[in-house]
Amino acid sequence: MKAQVDADFWQGKRVFLTGHTGFKGSWLSLWLAHMGAVVKGYALAPPTTPALFEVAEVAKVMESDIGDIRDLDRLTRSMTEFNPDIVIHMAAQALVRLSYSEPLATYSTNVMGTLHVLEAARLCPSLRAIVNVTTDKCYENREWEWGYREHEAMGGHDPYSNSKGCAELITSAYRNSFFNKPDSPALGSARAGNVIGGGDWATDRLIPDILRAFEKAEPVVIRNPQATRPWQHVLEPLSGYLVLAQALCQQGQQHAEGWNFGPRDEDVEPVEWILDQMVRSWGNGASWQLDAGDHPHEAKYLKLDISKARTHLHWSPSWRLHQTLDKIIAWQRAWLANQDMHTYSINEIKQ
Repeated sequence: MKAQVDADFWQGKRVFLTGHTGFKGSWLSLWLAHMGAVVKGYALAPPTTPALFEVAEVAKVMESDIGDIRDLDRLTRSMTEFNPDIVIHMAAQALVRLSYSEPLATYSTNVMGTLHVLEAARLCPSLRAIVNVTTDKCYENREWEWGYREHEAMGGHDPYSNSKGCAELITSAYRNSFFNKPDSPALGSARAGNVIGGGDWATDRLIPDILRAFEKAEPVVIRNPQATRPWQHVLEPLSGYLVLAQALCQQGQQHAEGWNFGPRDEDVEPVEWILDQMVRSWGNGASWQLDAGDHPHEAKYLKLDISKARTHLHWSPSWRLHQTLDKIIAWQRAWLANQDMHTYSINEIKQ
């Protein structure tokens, strides 16, 4: 039995979503609104130009509050005035290489920002569930070939990964200290892999870099073609967050833990495999080449064990990696052809 995102459950639910203007947040906002949830987002302005939030006209289906999670008073006002049933915390500084040049901003956003969200959540009387979204990189990376499980040690080599490990420790402390009674909101954390999909224009991220090069008819320059990551379409982990939130609301504290949401084992592929697939799919003389320069440390091998989510949430991914890459290129071509990307994206969610 595969768990389903239950549209009836979400109908009329009041959802406070941080990070709604980002790539993942925009997709999740569209999905929630499409199911009839009442959504309020709190985030900085869209981080890129163009941005999915604007291209897909996300603001027209939700309430959007542009603010900083590092501003505790403003965040608390925004959340408590809305009085949500569910909080999904996704706002973050989410780029590994940027964390080397901006470590203070990375820690203040990912650590203190998470503290602020949980503090504000304590003041919401109707709140039933909190999902704190972190990352697969929260684990102490041993470069081993099997998947990390939810009980593995937190860690992280770079400031981004380490800050997300810290956010997981904060989540555990707040769960044990403040959200641990039968009538308390149930607090779970979600750890997903490298999400990819249409509408991502972030800098220094594989798929956007590939598509930018393709559009300019230039070779894609790659620094680490053998790096292996748990690649998955953005809608896969989002479905996991929604299924987890449903379980937290319906079964309470028994699911108030950390959860991995990743791809099938057979879809964990190196960067080189992704490149070759996308080059073939795009055509038009697309190509890639190696960047031989010096670069900051990044993990070479990273994989998640999703057995716990399969067994206890009955969640599993829907699309294979080759399907995901085809859908990304189809989305990009639709955008380049000036199609209605709000409708296009909703149709992709329906699929």
